[in-house]
Amino acid sequence: MATIKVTQTGSPIRRTKDQRATLVGLGLNKMHRTSELQDTPEVRGMIRKVQHMVKVEG
Repeated sequence: MATIKVTQTGSPIRRTKDQRATLVGLGLNKMHRTSELQDTPEVRGMIRKVQHMVKVEG
């Protein structure tokens, strides 16, 4: 299955609890941390929720 790299570019400070929990669910909780995830519809939905705080490659 295809994978995508997700890098956190925005701070979770002053964000809602559900956006912070989404970052943790993606394996991100600190700035500039990168996580490699499988490209599934569920992961794409999580990325869409915090798209203003992450960068997606591949």
